[in-house]
Amino acid sequence: MIIDGDDFNLDLLFYHRKLKRLVAIELKIDKFKAKYKSQMELYLKWLDKNEKQEGEETPIGLILCATAGNEQIELLQPEKNGIMVAEYWTELPPKNVLEEKLHKSLIEAKERLARKQLKE
Repeated sequence: MIIDGDDFNLDLLFYHRKLKRLVAIELKIDKFKAKYKSQMELYLKWLDKNEKQEGEETPIGLILCATAGNEQIELLQPEKNGIMVAEYWTELPPKNVLEEKLHKSLIEAKERLARKQLKE
């Protein structure tokens, strides 16, 4: 992408047939930083303006980081802009640690859903 004469390179771009939208993915080798949200917002707005076809939904983004900063992510609320942040692993942790992380993620997801329903 060239924006104001500057080159920008999106790591991965997919089209999701069922969602009927572009999915932009950024891969980060370090901890989540607030600037990553702004970068993804720029990419999504450019894709919406220049690449979205008639009948498609607004593009969404996924930022994959080595470590996610939960408090920063919660404060920035990237999901309001169609952006999700996730942590990736280069190897699976021991079974008990994996089970604990999955259990914690499930609880957090249920809490977010409950908060969302209270707002509606």
